Amino acid sequence: MTAMPPTSPAGEDSGVPASAPAGDTSADLVELARRSHQVITEHQHPSGAYPASPTFSAYRGFAWFRDGSFTAEGISRYGDAESANRFHDWICGVLSARGEQIREVVQATAAGEETPMERMLPTRFTLDGDDGSVPWWDFQTDGYGMWLWAVATHAKRHGVDLSRWRAGIELCHDYVVSAWHRPCYDWWEENVEQRHVSTLGALYGGLTAIAAAGVLDDERTSRAAQTAGEIRKLVLDEGVSGGHLTKWLGTDAVDGSLPACIVPFGLLDVDDPIAVATRAAVARDLDVDGGVHRFRADVFYGGGQWLLLAALLGWNRAAAGETGAAWQHLRWIAAQATDDGELPEQVPDHLLAPEHRQEWLDRWGPVATPLLWSHGMYLILADELGLLPEVTR
Repeated sequence: MTAMPPTSPAGEDSGVPASAPAGDTSADLVELARRSHQVITEHQHPSGAYPASPTFSAYRGFAWFRDGSFTAEGISRYGDAESANRFHDWICGVLSARGEQIREVVQATAAGEETPMERMLPTRFTLDGDDGSVPWWDFQTDGYGMWLWAVATHAKRHGVDLSRWRAGIELCHDYVVSAWHRPCYDWWEENVEQRHVSTLGALYGGLTAIAAAGVLDDERTSRAAQTAGEIRKLVLDEGVSGGHLTKWLGTDAVDGSLPACIVPFGLLDVDDPIAVATRAAVARDLDVDGGVHRFRADVFYGGGQWLLLAALLGWNRAAAGETGAAWQHLRWIAAQATDDGELPEQVPDHLLAPEHRQEWLDRWGPVATPLLWSHGMYLILADELGLLPEVTR
């Protein structure tokens, strides 16, 4: 869906969508959308995986369900159904290869036992679909919910028969239903002891989307809907403070990932008072001139502003009718592109903990550039603001 800002005085032949604020250089914004599609697809592995970053030392050779699901959504919105199909094929293969491991988790949960963390599915895989041998902060469940949402959304948009991925969808559903309640690392590979609201939102969104998609049998559809209801109740009971969603259950802090609970995952309606307060809290605490920090205590590379979170907040603001603010986020993202049109993970223009930046440069080198997730999120926000038809027509 495309949010339409108020009509601007831009002329019909300016190249600017009629909805764009006056002063936008639409040609640059449109070209960055084209470049984003190019960056994503030229780095897509023959397996279908989207590497998190083809050059960054800590990410090179690995793909995440989380990053890839949002990247695939951007590609799907761009109109490249085949690239997105190949990514979903890859995930289905990864899950099918771990069917026995998933069944062990499901059986243990049903018996009232807790599978050791090291036996849970990892959060990232090699581009060929293996676990990899490099230690990581691996137990995260958000990406599994995100994939269920992404595959259902993509299939509906392009009329793809979901039975193509039924085997993986069933396994992913079973794993999520069995594992959703456990504390795990958050989107940022931190705080494994907590139950994170953004993770719960992703799981809710995935279960809700797949329950409505008609691909599951009646028993699984019922379990998906029931579990989604339990997740939502838990978040509303324990994940709200000061009228807004919180970073994890029992705190009052916010996280830049929280708007995802509203759009796209739908745990709250856009105009719900808690959603309104959450957008406001994230903007107040984390948004600086259109660039969004992860959270106030962030020290990773000095705690800079993340492009993908700017797009996420912009996506939510566009959906809420705050289109002027959404355009500010889009323009800010575009301004961070390198000379050859690559988007980084974060930028150091406004650091929360500048004294920590050098230690990460020494450890892992320059910030991930390009980050395919940043490019995918740019495509999503560009679509929300009506730019993608300018690219593809």
